Amino acid sequence: MYDKILSFDLPNHMDYEREVAGTFIRMSITEKWQKGYISNLEYLMHLNTLAGRSFNDLTQYPVFPFVLSDFESEEIDLSDPAFYRDLNLPMGAISKERFERHYQMKYDMQLETGEEPFMYGTHYSNLGSVLHFLIRLAPFSYYFIEFQGGSFDVPDRSFHSILQTWRLASSLSSADVKELIPSFYILPEFLENLNSYDMGVMQRGTEIS
Repeated sequence: MYDKILSFDLPNHMDYEREVAGTFIRMSITEKWQKGYISNLEYLMHLNTLAGRSFNDLTQYPVFPFVLSDFESEEIDLSDPAFYRDLNLPMGAISKERFERHYQMKYDMQLETGEEPFMYGTHYSNLGSVLHFLIRLAPFSYYFIEFQGGSFDVPDRSFHSILQTWRLASSLSSADVKELIPSFYILPEFLENLNSYDMGVMQRGTEIS
């Protein structure tokens, strides 16, 4: 029976005899990911750990990328590349128009004036952006209030829409190039206001929940 089971195509089957022999153990993290031994999530967490990022440090919090680029369609086809963000590009270069108008132009001007050139004046992850996403989840809610000087942020600036977050970071704002945090992929509860915090009402009359 065991041999019959092994005769099937088992994508997650691991050859433990080979592992004991050392081949699997000697593989790099990237090789294990490429061969399907570890998931995308596990691979990204390994990369974050190797980069010195940790859940214990909000200033060096793990970074996960935007993967999708369509947050408006009622249904998405995960086999269609059109629904995905181009992972070859950083967030600041997703929109060619924004990149050329803001970042490339500034970079070229700095070169001309002899300044030390740089592309972005902000970072894809920082303390503020991490707390921005985790505003509804204790104890991060309290850290956010302390970070803001004793109160929640202006309602219109609070995290209330993944679509709006994508639009700002990918094209609309020249001061926003942030990526996501692991909670988007492993902790859906962070999107719920389980503690019923009063985070105010936006200018258009929508209550932040």
